[in-house]
Amino acid sequence: MNASFPEIVAINLAERSYDIVIAAGALENAEHYRALPAAAAALIVTNTTVAPLYAARLRQALLPQFPEVHVVALPDGEQHKTWQTLNLVFDELLGHACDRKTVLFALGGGVVGDMTGFAAASYMRGVPFVQVPTTLLAQVDSSVGGKTAINHPMGKNMIGAFYQPVKVICDLDTLRTLPPRELSAGLAEVIKYGPIADLDFLAWIEANVEALLAYDLGALGHAVKRSCEIKSWVVGQDEREAGLRAILNFGHTFGHAIEAGLGYGEWLHGEAVAAGMVMAAQLSQRLGMIDQTFVDRLAALIRRAGLPVAGPRLSETDNAGRYMELMRVDKKSEGGEIKFVLIDGPGRAVVRGAPEALVREVIDACCLRV
Repeated sequence: MNASFPEIVAINLAERSYDIVIAAGALENAEHYRALPAAAAALIVTNTTVAPLYAARLRQALLPQFPEVHVVALPDGEQHKTWQTLNLVFDELLGHACDRKTVLFALGGGVVGDMTGFAAASYMRGVPFVQVPTTLLAQVDSSVGGKTAINHPMGKNMIGAFYQPVKVICDLDTLRTLPPRELSAGLAEVIKYGPIADLDFLAWIEANVEALLAYDLGALGHAVKRSCEIKSWVVGQDEREAGLRAILNFGHTFGHAIEAGLGYGEWLHGEAVAAGMVMAAQLSQRLGMIDQTFVDRLAALIRRAGLPVAGPRLSETDNAGRYMELMRVDKKSEGGEIKFVLIDGPGRAVVRGAPEALVREVIDACCLRV
């Protein structure tokens, strides 16, 4: 795709439908904000890393539309995705006497997007919000679909709400400022779409992974667009994760256990998901759903993307037991049974349980030895 011209991906959810705008320079283009709900004030929610880069530019683009544009910069990092940090948003809204028409703008990565969405869902029982994701992970996944949440020490994203944005603005230029580790972490969420939904896209990623890692905006633009198209198709059929949408959590059951077990922020979300995808693929293989060749293919791509293919040890005495304990808190668990997103043949996914002995076997085989 030509990164300079907007691509539009529509999320079709009846009266909650909205567009995802994908283009270089989109953040600063006031035209993208003109159709938003009218309000006396807007609040940009960002973090201390992103604010110096983009907050002033976004504020300038919004001023023709909103008489007052306020900014609050939250501490950066997954470990700050808490009630205490969320209250900083409410403090800002209440401090400026913001009413229920106030529009919130989530300017940052997945943590900022999740917390802004949850704040928007909660403040005065619901105000509009716009996602302006600045990381690859947020552009291809967390900014789309209306999942909002904060973490609890016992589990990731356990407290939140389904609440759709009114628009998503993906500015490809913001990806140029991502550190290489953050870019790789975002690629994990791009890669996941191949094994669960689109083998042609998986082959495209394999052919273009070096261009993606080199910040080629044409390649990144295509990756964002195709990822959003797949997620839009899934969310349009299952907004509240009653069934199909759960396949988007491929690698996340193991990955969330890694994040919670290590302490949030030790591994990036995408790094944990990458190792989790290999573990889920190995479990799929041991259940006879795919062959080892496909597992090796997926692991090779994850490795080329600069991501881990083995999970960390979370306990020196019973590592598999610690993983199992953490995974039982996963939102897909039912009646204490852990549910996994597994590959039901390349390009298809299913959510199902697995024998505990087999899961333990996979964890032992797929974790780092120290």
